[in-house]
Amino acid sequence: MRAFPVRLPSGARYWTVLDEDLAIVSVADGFLRHVRFGRDGAESTTRSYAYSIALFLRWCERTGRPWSEGAAQLGSFMTWLRHAGPQASWDGSGGGAAVLAGPGAAPARSARRVNGVLTAVRGMAVHAAAAGQAPGDLVSLLYEVADDRDLPDQARGDEGRMSWRLRARHRLREPETRVDRASDEEIVALLRACLSARDRLIVLLMARAGLRCGELCGLRRSDVHLMADSRPLGCEVARAHLHVTRREDNPNGAWAKSRRQRAVPLDFLVVQAFDTYGLERAGIPGAAGSDFALVNLFRGTVGAPMRPGAVGELVSAAGQRAGLDRDVTPHQLRHACGSNLLDAGGALDEAQDILGHMHPSSTQVYLHPGLARLREAVDRVPSPRVTP
Repeated sequence: MRAFPVRLPSGARYWTVLDEDLAIVSVADGFLRHVRFGRDGAESTTRSYAYSIALFLRWCERTGRPWSEGAAQLGSFMTWLRHAGPQASWDGSGGGAAVLAGPGAAPARSARRVNGVLTAVRGMAVHAAAAGQAPGDLVSLLYEVADDRDLPDQARGDEGRMSWRLRARHRLREPETRVDRASDEEIVALLRACLSARDRLIVLLMARAGLRCGELCGLRRSDVHLMADSRPLGCEVARAHLHVTRREDNPNGAWAKSRRQRAVPLDFLVVQAFDTYGLERAGIPGAAGSDFALVNLFRGTVGAPMRPGAVGELVSAAGQRAGLDRDVTPHQLRHACGSNLLDAGGALDEAQDILGHMHPSSTQVYLHPGLARLREAVDRVPSPRVTP
C-alpha cells in the first residue's frame, strides 16, 4: 500500500492509495476524491490523508484484517502505530512484515502524529458507511455523542443552550506545549544571512505578514498593492497590503490553504523589502515577464515561479550560514507573526483574519503568555492599602 499522486486531464491534482499490484484502492480513492473535489480541499490535505490511510491499510493487510474490521479495532491499530517503527511499518520488501509491537517499545510516533492518522482513517470509514461500502454501525464504534463543554467559548453554541456533537472515541492525549515560534533574534539573524533581496522579502512575508509557503509562492504581482490609495486599481483596501487568493492553476503547485480570500496589511519593513526586490529583479534578464511575485532569479529556469519546497530550503540554508543552534522552519516564522500580533495587544479576531484561520481555536494557540507577560500581569495588580 502506498500513496500516489494523480493528475486529471483537467489539470486538477489529488493523492490516492495504490495496492501492491498498483491498483487503486477504491474505498480510499472515493474518500480522497470527496475531500479534494466534494469539500474543495487542498491537494496537500489529500497527500497527508493518503499517507495515513496507506499506513492503516498496510496494518490491516499484514494482520489479516479486512479494512472495515480494522476500523472497528482502532485501539489495536493505535498501539501498533504508536510503537511500530520503520522496520514494522515500512512499505517495502524485507523486514517489513513484522507487526508485533506494543507497550515496552519506545514510542515511534508522537501523539499528534497518531491522532492525525486516526483522523484520516475515521474520515474514510464514515465516508464509506455513507456510500454503502461499509456497515452503518461502524460509525458508532468510532464516535460517541458529547456535549460542547470541552470546546473553547468562541466555538460553543448560544449561551444557555447545550449543543451536541460527535467526539472521537480513539485519541491520544497530546501534551500541551507552547507554540514553537522563531525568536526575534533568529529572524534578524536569518535576514542578515540572506544572499538576496528576494530571500529577505520571503523571510519578512512569513515573519511579519504570516504567509504560508503555498500562499507566498502563489502570490501574483497583481495581488500586491503598495500604494497609499489603491482605489485607482479598483481595490477599496486602504494603504499597503496584499491579497491572498486561492488558485488551482499555479504551475508550481502553490496553494492557498483557505478558500476565503483575505487582505493582509503590510508594514514599512515589508514595503521596503518589496521595493528592493523589485530593483533586483529588474536587473535580471528573463525575470521581468512573469506575473508571479516571487520567481527564480539565480537557479533553475529564471523567471519561473518559486516552488513552495524551495522556501524551506533557502530558510534552512540561511539558518546554517547564520550559525543558528536549530533549523528554523517557515512555519516557525509564521508562528512568530501570530505570537507577536497578540503580544503587541492585537485582538484574537484580528490575528485570526491576518493569519487566515477558519476557526478561533486555531489562533488561540498564540495566546499562551510568556513568563515576562505573566510577571507584568501580577505587577499591574495594585497592592492593598495598609491602614494605620
